[in-house]
Formats: sequence, structure tokens, C-alpha cells
Amino acid sequence: MARIVVVEDEPDLRQVLAYNLRDAGHEVFVAAEGRKGIELANEEHPDVVLLDLMLPDMSGLEVCRTLKASDKTKDIPVVMVTARGEEIDRVVGFELGADDYVVKPFSVRELLLRLRAVLRRGVVPATEVAPVSDQIHFGILTIDSGAHRVWIESEEVALTPLEFKLLCTLYERRNRVQSRGVLLDDVWGASQENMTRTIDTHVKRLREKLGPAGTYVETVRGVGYRFVGRPPEPDAPSGDLP
Repeated sequence: MARIVVVEDEPDLRQVLAYNLRDAGHEVFVAAEGRKGIELANEEHPDVVLLDLMLPDMSGLEVCRTLKASDKTKDIPVVMVTARGEEIDRVVGFELGADDYVVKPFSVRELLLRLRAVLRRGVVPATEVAPVSDQIHFGILTIDSGAHRVWIESEEVALTPLEFKLLCTLYERRNRVQSRGVLLDDVWGASQENMTRTIDTHVKRLREKLGPAGTYVETVRGVGYRFVGRPPEPDAPSGDLP
């Protein structure tokens, strides 16, 4: 069971979403306005926020930006639910930190499957027993897959669940090129060809967060991305990102 905040201004759709999510065993909190949705996210600490883009008091994009800018809510996955399905809308949403994007009209089954995929990417709830720490050391990068933590040298880096999964997927397949389509399917659980720019956006953000370790993720032009086979020598110049 997950705790889900639904931010949707259409009463009928809000009711349908709440009914089906509760019928699937989830605990649901609803809001008809963006500010109320932000308030609920802060008060209820949900596992995911379902967010409409077209809200009466503020844009859903602004709601997403506000949630991702707060230390209290930045790690809560956000799934945007909207009638605006153009590529630019998807890209902007993902750039702001959204974890998935569902376009109206959609089936309840599709929504539940997407939610399940997003929830699987999340961290282990505090009520569950955390797995034994399993740290990976690669040059100046340390990944603890059990604790869902990353360090560059001795400084911890805060990654979203999606960024963490992207990093782990690239590392596990190091020295092998991963096409954008493969990453989209394996990390996002999606296959829309017009969403491949999403990969570029997230890789760019991941590199920025990794700082000097960002050079570990190489661009293979016209194909995709590759995690280096071995870390560079400490004294070797890092050079520019491809």
C-alpha cells in the first residue's frame, strides 16, 4: 500500500482516481488546487504525487518546481497527469524533476502500472527493514545500492530515485553503449520514441550532480551513453564532457 496525493481540479476525474486508487489498496489524499496539494505533500509525506498540469490557482509545473525545491518534499516522486501531451510539455516536466507523465485520456490499468513502476524506483520505506549495505567503489564514486546513497570522494550527493536508477543501470553495464531507447525502456519503463530527449536531460542533470565524476558517463554520438570501463588515473586531466 502506498500513500498518494492526487492534485486534480476536475471533480469527476478526481473522484474516479481516488476511488480506483483506494480500491487498489492505497491511501489517498485529494486536492483541487496546487497550493493545497503542496500543503498535503508536506503534511502527509506521501510515496507519490499525482499532479495535473492545469490547476485553477497555479500551474502544475510550478507545483512540481516547488516540491522539488524543498528538502522536505524533493524526494517524493511526481507523476504528471495532463491532457497536454506534446513533447515540449513532457520535456519541461521531466526537466523539473517529474518521474513520469501520463496523458489524458488514459486507462486506470495504465495509470496503476505506471504508479507501480514509479514506486519500485523509490527508496525503502522507514517501516521496512533496509537491506545490508552493499557499497561499490569506482574511482572517486561510491554507490551504496542498499542504502540508496551516493558519494563523490567523501561528499554525499542527493539523487532522485530516477537519477539513482539511471546511474546504477549505466554502471552495471559499464563499458557497453546504452542507446536512448534501451535506457528509456529499462529505467523509465516507457518506449515512446518522442521522449528520448528525456534521457539527455536526465544524463545532463546526473553529470552535474556527480561533479568531477560526471566524466565517467560518456556520450557516444548518434547512439547513446556509456559508463567508462575503468576510472581515469587520479593525476590524469579530466577533459571536457563529450
